[in-house]
Amino acid sequence: MNKLWYLSQISIFEEMSREEIREIDQLDTIHHFNWIAKDTLVQTPESTREGLYFVKEGKLRLYKLNENGKQFTLGILTRGNIFGVLNSFSFGTNGIYIETMESSLICTMSEPQFERLMINRPQLALKFLKALSDRLKEREEQLEQLALHGLRQRLLHLLSTLSAKFGVIQDGYALIDLPLSHQEIANMLGASREAVSGVMSELAKEGVIKTSRLSVQLAVTILEEHVSRNTAH
Repeated sequence: MNKLWYLSQISIFEEMSREEIREIDQLDTIHHFNWIAKDTLVQTPESTREGLYFVKEGKLRLYKLNENGKQFTLGILTRGNIFGVLNSFSFGTNGIYIETMESSLICTMSEPQFERLMINRPQLALKFLKALSDRLKEREEQLEQLALHGLRQRLLHLLSTLSAKFGVIQDGYALIDLPLSHQEIANMLGASREAVSGVMSELAKEGVIKTSRLSVQLAVTILEEHVSRNTAH
């Protein structure tokens, strides 16, 4: 395991030289965890811990439960993403569940360590602000979709967002590199599995998507429209 290589893959460190990364690593600023098994709860609303966490490998799901115990997925974190809470800095992940979707590696930094790093490396503060801004934009878009659009539009927006993040282009379609059951998609949309299955069946007949067990492919034309709209904004 090359710890320096993993540090270089975390988004806020990506533009730093290997020498700078080694210097940070030698400050003992970041605590490295072992692999965390799939389907492990990293956090619950009752066990929220202060500190910043960096995803080095794997995927984690952020979700809440409504009054009926139904899950609603708020987001998916992958390599380079950040979550956590400090007194002076928050990524909006307190009070929610965070669960590994696959075997994952994370590391953490306490508030004193974070403040020391910002003092020593002020250019990193801009990267933290950008990461926080991106997270808030995603949350705003998600709330807008829930409030203003029907299930078909919300589903297309979700699949486009996931394709932009995790898609692998194959023969005119973007294969979303996530295990996606109809129930998981329903959790992300706050809808019933039956309703989601019905809309997905319609989209498949129209050639907008292709589905197989736990996988979804979205037509590249739809993805390009989504990217074009976001760029225009």
